[in-house]
Amino acid sequence: MKFTVRTLWLIIFLVFPYQLNSEEFKKLPSEHELNFYSGMFDFSDKGKKSAIFGLQHQNENLIRDTFLGTLSPVTGAMITADNAAYLYTGVQAQYKVGKINLTPSFAPGIYEKGDGKDLGHIVEFKSEVQLSLNLFENSELGMSYNHISNASLGDKNPGANSYMFNYLQKF
Repeated sequence: MKFTVRTLWLIIFLVFPYQLNSEEFKKLPSEHELNFYSGMFDFSDKGKKSAIFGLQHQNENLIRDTFLGTLSPVTGAMITADNAAYLYTGVQAQYKVGKINLTPSFAPGIYEKGDGKDLGHIVEFKSEVQLSLNLFENSELGMSYNHISNASLGDKNPGANSYMFNYLQKF
């Protein structure tokens, strides 16, 4: 059985609404934030662009206020329709202005090209900026842009530019 992005979205839409309406769920402390995202991987390369789906986790207990802003570690994974995959861990900053959140991040990770674009090395670095809007107490909708590059670790460094639509939920 081939696992597709469409199958994953179906699971999310079937299971997720039941948790959001639960009274017990609303009473739990918000310690974890999951960011579900989907969009277009390497949209600037017409020959290698591909649909993308990903999941990112942030532990609210690890947030620290610093001179750079509110920082926290993030860990995530994404996969493209061409079976390229990226597993990463890094740090993100959070800047809130009313209901709007600006979240830049940096995360090194491991990239496997699958049938997708060869980025030149197994080690890649993801720089991202996300803009989101607080919908309710524990959820946000947003859009993000990222660039993945190997910083010339490999013989070639074509990089990839992606955009995603994000749904963030605190648990």
